[in-house]
Amino acid sequence: MTFLIQQTLIYAIPLMIVALAGVFAERSGIINLALEGIMIFGAFVGVFFVHHVQEIGTFAAAKDAGNWIALQGFAILAMLAAALFGAIFSLLLSFASVNLKADQTIGGTALNLMAPALVLFLIRILENQNTIQMAEGDAATWFMIKKANFGYGRTESMGFLGETFVNRVYLATYICIILFIVLSVILYKTRFGLRLRSCGENPQAADSLGINVYRMRYTGTTISGALAGLGGFVYALTTANCTANGDVAGFGFLALAVMIFGNWKPLNIAGAALLFGLFKCVAASYSSIDINGDGVFLLAQIGISAHLYRMLPYLITLVVLAFTSKKSRAPKAEGIPYDKGLR
Repeated sequence: MTFLIQQTLIYAIPLMIVALAGVFAERSGIINLALEGIMIFGAFVGVFFVHHVQEIGTFAAAKDAGNWIALQGFAILAMLAAALFGAIFSLLLSFASVNLKADQTIGGTALNLMAPALVLFLIRILENQNTIQMAEGDAATWFMIKKANFGYGRTESMGFLGETFVNRVYLATYICIILFIVLSVILYKTRFGLRLRSCGENPQAADSLGINVYRMRYTGTTISGALAGLGGFVYALTTANCTANGDVAGFGFLALAVMIFGNWKPLNIAGAALLFGLFKCVAASYSSIDINGDGVFLLAQIGISAHLYRMLPYLITLVVLAFTSKKSRAPKAEGIPYDKGLR
């Protein structure tokens, strides 16, 4: 059970934070289909940062001294770098959608096509290889919370909770959860959030009250890009062992499905992300999931094809969207370029 919960969180957290990224863009009136591409770019930037920081003497000294806090500080800096460049990359979508009034679906698709090509080009130019990863070691050794970080016996006294939610968990997981809660409150409980959502529902009415619709849409899409870039690096850190190769296994599109299934509401999105994360966990770890807990009866021994397990998250996506998409209520003005002259 501990293994299943931890693995589910590893897959659910990137989905949750990237789905919230989609909410910020679409609540402002911009369809952000470029989540996949921004995740790929954010993953590259974060891994590139970690790779080269590892070569700095300060990082090596912190690792040799067992300074866990310093190592986590480097991971947080990498997360900030991924978020920053994700926001910058999303400005291409903002400019095309707001200034050029281009079709937002085509713009997002173009960024999805451009991102992996750009990342592979940069990796080839900068590193002379097709994949960039940590200079040494693995992500779990460097950035995962372990018993030794808190002193012997501390997590044992917490029992199941300590083993499940403290030991062998990435700090990035909890940073994303806190960020998700804070941004959800901002979106639904603050004046800024109300103004942002009004631009996605009725931008003409918002403009009549003195709200700059263009600025709010730029802001919403930029926040969306920052969250998607952050989610891309968290995916690379926790799932891909801090490796970037121009691919995030379709997590950006899965996040879109989570957003639609969650009806653009953060609480629903969190539940949907856990559901999808569970099936993604089953698909990735079916050979080691023990049903009875005795190490004898594994899912792999049921007789179901391994290919079916790997398809499971995407099959669930199709089934869920087929039954729930008709009841979803998207922001009324999403995808519609704003024209000041229309009332």
